[in-house]
Amino acid sequence: MIKRNKRQRGDGQLRQPVPMDRYFPTPEQGLTQAQAAQLAAAGWHNRVEETNLKSTGEIIRENTLTFFNLVFVVLAALLVLAGSFRDMFFLLIAAINSLIGIVQQLRSRATLSKLALVAQARVKVVRGGQLGTVPVDQLVREDIVELGAGDQIPADGPVLVGQVTVNEALITGEADPIVKNPGDPLLSGSFVVSGKCRARMDQVGAASYAARLAHEAKADQGAGKSEMMKSLDRLIRVIGFALIPLGIALFCNEFLVQEQSFSTSITSMVAALIGMIPEGLYLLTSVALAVSVMRLAQRKTLVHQMSAIETLARVDMLCVDKTGTVTQPDMSVQELVCLDPQTSPQQVEGVLGAYYQVMDADNDTAKALARRFQQGNGWQAQQVVPFTSANKWSAVVFQDHGSYVLGAPEFILKEGYQAIAHRVEPYQQAGCRVLLLAQCDTPPTQEGGLQGAVVPVALVVVANPIRPEAPDTFRYFAKYGVDVKVISGDNPQTVSRVAQQAGIAGAERFVDAATLKEPGDYDRAVQEYNVFGRVTPDQKRKLVKALQKAGHTVAMTGDGVNDVLALKDADCGIAMASGAEAACQVAELVLLDSDFSAMPRVVEEGRRVINNIQRAAALYLVKNIMSVFLALITLIAGFPYPFVPIQLTLISALTIGIPSFVLALEPNHELVRGRFMHNVLRRALPGGLTNIVLIVGLELFTYAFTFQRATLSTLSTVTIGAVGLLVIYYVARPLDKKRWALLGAMTVAMVVAVVWFGPFFELTALDLQSALVVTVFLLLTPSVIYAFETAFEWGSRIKGEWLKRRKQRAKTEQ
Repeated sequence: MIKRNKRQRGDGQLRQPVPMDRYFPTPEQGLTQAQAAQLAAAGWHNRVEETNLKSTGEIIRENTLTFFNLVFVVLAALLVLAGSFRDMFFLLIAAINSLIGIVQQLRSRATLSKLALVAQARVKVVRGGQLGTVPVDQLVREDIVELGAGDQIPADGPVLVGQVTVNEALITGEADPIVKNPGDPLLSGSFVVSGKCRARMDQVGAASYAARLAHEAKADQGAGKSEMMKSLDRLIRVIGFALIPLGIALFCNEFLVQEQSFSTSITSMVAALIGMIPEGLYLLTSVALAVSVMRLAQRKTLVHQMSAIETLARVDMLCVDKTGTVTQPDMSVQELVCLDPQTSPQQVEGVLGAYYQVMDADNDTAKALARRFQQGNGWQAQQVVPFTSANKWSAVVFQDHGSYVLGAPEFILKEGYQAIAHRVEPYQQAGCRVLLLAQCDTPPTQEGGLQGAVVPVALVVVANPIRPEAPDTFRYFAKYGVDVKVISGDNPQTVSRVAQQAGIAGAERFVDAATLKEPGDYDRAVQEYNVFGRVTPDQKRKLVKALQKAGHTVAMTGDGVNDVLALKDADCGIAMASGAEAACQVAELVLLDSDFSAMPRVVEEGRRVINNIQRAAALYLVKNIMSVFLALITLIAGFPYPFVPIQLTLISALTIGIPSFVLALEPNHELVRGRFMHNVLRRALPGGLTNIVLIVGLELFTYAFTFQRATLSTLSTVTIGAVGLLVIYYVARPLDKKRWALLGAMTVAMVVAVVWFGPFFELTALDLQSALVVTVFLLLTPSVIYAFETAFEWGSRIKGEWLKRRKQRAKTEQ
């Protein structure tokens, strides 16, 4: 979709901010409201975030000022010169198509505008000594922002107070976390992994690092388009280049070779060119996608990229996290198990209370512990090491009371874990998360990790129940061919048990990601296991890439900062709105209700729209294939072109327009496989080739029996109408009551048009000889199209077997 920059003038150039003096606000006070208003008015704001929402003018222009509409106007002008006004009926169809497109896209934009406002990213900002939140685009230069784990950095500037660990992989490609201390610069587009700080936003708007990268990326005009839309673009370009020379050649054939009048030659040429133009195909596709985005929006799903709709239809592998997806996000402390006989439960509670007086509760587990252990013992903290998904522990150094670490037992004790494994594993097998509180004799650091002796103090058993709707959701995916992999940072036994309770197939096959070292390990693991535990953020993206390498179309759901890289690399990233802001910004879709049970409806919508677009596209291309080949045959053989424009309008309306509209609304949950154009051509070629064979036969009969040209047009129209109805039958299979009703209605309409409104469509009455000819061809039609269908099915099976054997040989050689 076309993007519009909110700071652009009408000529497309950016407004330059008015020069202003710097204020250099303190981290405690920030700018005043008056200063922020002055900076915003002068243009020093952050409004460079681009939107996919088009203006009304753009929507109208895109649906009216198209290449093919221009061709239609030129062809209509030629018909005016020829005096053939009735054949201009195609202009009315084109106008109706454009009007439908405008109305549907305006409706879609209105729905998305409301949803985008609800989902708009906000940032904590200090103004006038008060901490509040504002939308990201309302930040101004020198605003003091407060950033914590999961926040995406909205502009560029230095850290003033505090310490954060950031990940800049989304903008630099480097996945290693970087510690930022006071004075260190933050780059927009990166995100905070852990810690908290206040930073001054010195480079906002177009001057920020992310905005400069986005400006460079705009040079790639094809970015964000799906394989389907790219295929249609290529098809339309090819047809567009071929129209002018073919039109000239067809006119010369009619006027000079066939020695027809100027009026007849123009009419025949226009009919041939109209048959080649897929006038409603691109519009139908754009409208169908826009309506799909609107339907998803009504289901509280925000679509960031329209190409995600097609990706959803092809998804056959879904990667999910345990917490917040399989289980409910709310956790609770179930039990406290003392490991040191010298330490009482009350003392442990005191340590944990002091721990969470100074440690930020920036994830679901930490929030559960902070709620449970609220009574501190007044200890003063000298140093805090926040939790990271890579380390899987956090630590606090207390003045005069030593150092304590809390996190995954295996990562804290390492080789010493076996000494307490028998105490931990029963809880893990029950599906609980187990944390270890330990005391260190050497203060730990973020860079240096845990050093010296580590003494276990207590186990903290945390549980979060499975979502009630999770089993039904996973049964749906199993039914419709979507495999599920659970990728979690938790203990693999715990994750496996929870996944089994949720009904995920193959959940008993689990692996500890710490054992995956080499790239080949990931390739083998995704084939053998369905549950992955102790996964780091970088390993999540490696698993996603391994699945893609194995030929899967991968959707990744997540809500945490540890999911961001995998969400970005997946074919379709799906974030929960209640999760980290960074996850929501990089994902293609955002579930605003954070309800994983909505996923089946989201996948259904993707499959419905793409499957139905492929059906509709096949109907359109039957006529286009016929027209292109027929034009070439008439030029080579010197045949007269057998149609006039209004006859093709009749065929298009009853065998393409109305059926494609009805089929586009049908439910269709089948997984989309193969490439778009290959699938469409496979469905369209039997009908198109049947048309060519039958029309050439009619042309030969016309020469043999010296039929009039009007008789040839009538015979061809009736025969091609019958082929079109049979194509509907093959494309709409399997037929239910609604599809039989559609086919019956179109058949009745065709008969009525031919028998009672024949003169309007320039169809003539047939004598006995021509009636017998058309009867024979109508009887031949099912056999010819069936022969082509059978041949293509055999070809598909042979190709499939060949590819299967080739894949098996390659696997054996490896």
